[in-house]
Amino acid sequence: MKRPSTDLFTDGGQAGRLMAELDWAGTPLGPVVGWSQSLRSAVRIVLSSRYPMLLLWGPDFTQLYNDAYAALIGDKHPAALGDDVRVTLAEGWDVLGPLIQEAMATGVASWVPALRLLLERAGYREEAYFSVSHAPARDDDGRTVGVLTVCSEVTEQVVGERRLRLLRDLSLRGDGRTVDVDATCARLVDAIGGHPLDVPFAAIYLRDGEVLRRTACVGGPPGQTTVLGALPDAVDLAAPGPVARAWGLPDAARGRLVEVTGLAELLPLPAGPWDDPALVALALPLPSAAEDQPPGVLLAGVSPNRHLDEAYRSFYQLLVQQVAVAVGNAREYEQERRRAEALAELDRVKTNFFTNVSHEFRTPLTLMLGPLADALTDATAPLAPVQRERVETAWRNATRLLTLVNSLLTFSSLEAGRARSDARAVDLSALTTELAGVFRAAVERAGLTLEVACPPLPRPVTIDPVNWERIVTNLLSNALKYTFIGRIRVTLDTDDEEVRLTVADTGIGIGDQDLPKLFERFHRVRGARSRSHEGTGIGLALVHELARLEGGEVRVASRVGVGSTFTVALPWSAGRRTALTGPPVNGRGDAARAAVEEAMGWLAEPDGSVTEPDRTIGPTVDELAGSRILVADDNSDMRAYLTRLLTGQGWRVRAVTDGRQALDEIHRERPDLVLTDVMMPMMDGFDLLRRLRADPATRALPVLVLSARAGGEASVEGLSLGADDYLVKPFAATELIARIRAAIRRARDRIAANPPTVDAASATTRPDEATATAPASAVEPVGDTSVVPAVPADRNGLGDVLDVRWAYPSAPTSAAMMRRDVRRTLGDLDLDPDVLEDLLLAASEAMNNAVEHAQRPSRPEVRVRVQVGVGLVRISVRDFGTWRDRRPAMDRGRGALLMNAYGDVRLVSTLEGTTVTIERRLADPA
Repeated sequence: MKRPSTDLFTDGGQAGRLMAELDWAGTPLGPVVGWSQSLRSAVRIVLSSRYPMLLLWGPDFTQLYNDAYAALIGDKHPAALGDDVRVTLAEGWDVLGPLIQEAMATGVASWVPALRLLLERAGYREEAYFSVSHAPARDDDGRTVGVLTVCSEVTEQVVGERRLRLLRDLSLRGDGRTVDVDATCARLVDAIGGHPLDVPFAAIYLRDGEVLRRTACVGGPPGQTTVLGALPDAVDLAAPGPVARAWGLPDAARGRLVEVTGLAELLPLPAGPWDDPALVALALPLPSAAEDQPPGVLLAGVSPNRHLDEAYRSFYQLLVQQVAVAVGNAREYEQERRRAEALAELDRVKTNFFTNVSHEFRTPLTLMLGPLADALTDATAPLAPVQRERVETAWRNATRLLTLVNSLLTFSSLEAGRARSDARAVDLSALTTELAGVFRAAVERAGLTLEVACPPLPRPVTIDPVNWERIVTNLLSNALKYTFIGRIRVTLDTDDEEVRLTVADTGIGIGDQDLPKLFERFHRVRGARSRSHEGTGIGLALVHELARLEGGEVRVASRVGVGSTFTVALPWSAGRRTALTGPPVNGRGDAARAAVEEAMGWLAEPDGSVTEPDRTIGPTVDELAGSRILVADDNSDMRAYLTRLLTGQGWRVRAVTDGRQALDEIHRERPDLVLTDVMMPMMDGFDLLRRLRADPATRALPVLVLSARAGGEASVEGLSLGADDYLVKPFAATELIARIRAAIRRARDRIAANPPTVDAASATTRPDEATATAPASAVEPVGDTSVVPAVPADRNGLGDVLDVRWAYPSAPTSAAMMRRDVRRTLGDLDLDPDVLEDLLLAASEAMNNAVEHAQRPSRPEVRVRVQVGVGLVRISVRDFGTWRDRRPAMDRGRGALLMNAYGDVRLVSTLEGTTVTIERRLADPA
């Protein structure tokens, strides 16, 4: 018995059921019962497959397909069943028709990967891609009567790979090699323009304050209306126009992603592979982690032939991130370039300044050195011994200054690229031996051994002798400065490639962390032991640059505690340059002699003896006569000058070279005052001051600091550490003597006011520290501190445990006096040390202001009051003058800032004077 015709579609899924229900008699294929065995077999194959398959049968290309294929054609199913494929896929027949007809005509199967088709399966013209195979379908008699199509959709893969290529192109185009932001944006949109199927058009807007400016733009086929004509050039975010709002630019500039629709009215731009109009765009804010607001906006069109699904939106997020990164990198690169240009300009100005100043220094130095040399060599009117010593000191230091000026001039020329080498054919061995010999006396005086091994070279070397002298001099001077035991060895050797100068020492060595920076200008190794702290920090940098100028290089090898070896290598090729002829340049040997003179100053160690006052000046009735002064300075000429100056006042002076020696001398015999430099080897002046103030035995010892470090910060640092006074070099001798006298008198008055007390139990004497209340005495005449009687507790509203007042002369030295008195008074109250230091700094600023600003005071004094209550410290500073600012504009406000940083400050100014009150709340002891 014959089975029903519907059995053919059994197990064919939904498509099979629809086929079974279809009236095939109304189709070109006719009733199912009349179908040939070949057609039946082909249908069974199609329905049983889980792979998308389509069977086209007969001259009308009647369609039969399975469920998998039905999913591919979307809305066209189920109407496509039994219908002509040329009708169903009319929009893509221009692509499919030739392939199908070829298969039927030739009977040969074909395979096309990633075939692009236009489909209208979801309500719009969609760009889709399929891998398709067309095979001939034969009837029972062997004739080709149809085509069996097997296909798979690869749209997601094709589009995804294409979008990845765009993102890769963006990363390559925005790789930071472009130094200009506008050029980077142009490269980015150029890359985007190469992918119109995904981004039909694009524009980059960057923020410039409250304005968005269009930096780059791409879109539209040539010869047609492009996006350039429809987008605004700039958008004022404070008052955006209707066009800007229509494109969503203001909202995107505030960080919101905007989907722009209705582009047919804004931009009649054909887009996509079939020139359909783009109807949607996205305004995407450029993300930035460094800025509160987006730095710009990317406006990008959406393909009319792709659905704006989640994958498409994710692509745009990656796209805008790539653009943001590239723009951010370009901006940083541009800013860095501008900073580099500014630094280069600053460096050029600095170099010109050094050059001009160095030239200007040479004229007065010449006019100083000439008369000084004439005075020293004048046989007709010889100088007296005392005057000769003074003139020699001036001549030595003027020579040293000239050497420094010459080094700065050479270095500035090297920096500016204007330095030249006056190369001459020289006997390098003889020249090096001669230069090393100049240092022999200084090296041997230091207790070291100088070894020189410079055998004759096979031929002369063409080099600038002056530059070579500077190289050898700096290396030897450096070795002598940092070598205390052993030897310094200078060698010259050669091979077929180069000539090598080696200066090796057995000095302190250089740490690995400092070796890479050793030839940087102004770099100095911190804390290194040396014979002197003086120097500019450009010596080794100058050696490095001069060696390069001569065509060579300098190398260094060093070990801490073992020594250092510097090698200057000069290739023979550099030494064969064309040599100049004519007389050599004047000044040969000057640099070496000046360096040796300076080194001799390092080696002039004081003998540790006390220099007694000059009794030839006659008897003195000065109450400070015989005072003991300890001088600490690493410069021998400065020590000698201070010793002569101070002994001339009837004082006994002991001089040392650094802070460590000063500390030893103080413990050996306590002086009346310490006069110390700041910049010294071994232990500097500030470190010495810290140690003295930390030791109860020397806490009250007067210390006056001398320093070449000018400026408010340096003086504040010294005074905050407890210095009694701070004086900047150069100074007037009369001012120094006056400050020393004032410091010694204050110290003696304090001792007189607080005499030593004897502890009966231990029978030892100790100085009485600050008491809780001051002695009740009347105000003494102004000229030193005076104490006002303490106010009984609770009379001032604070519930005071302490209320002390002082009066000080309106003089710069009063700040130091006030600090010591306040420190001593508050010392017994168990205040936090940091709080105490804060109060002292604030009070010092108030005192300085009172002294500097109070003009024409009715009383030449400043009054200070310290009150301590429950949880509160109050310091009041009152002057009796009219305030007028005398400081440079650049210093204004520094004192007020410091005071406000350390306490609550109030200022009350009247015709009778000004009172500054500083209050500091104390932490609750609970």
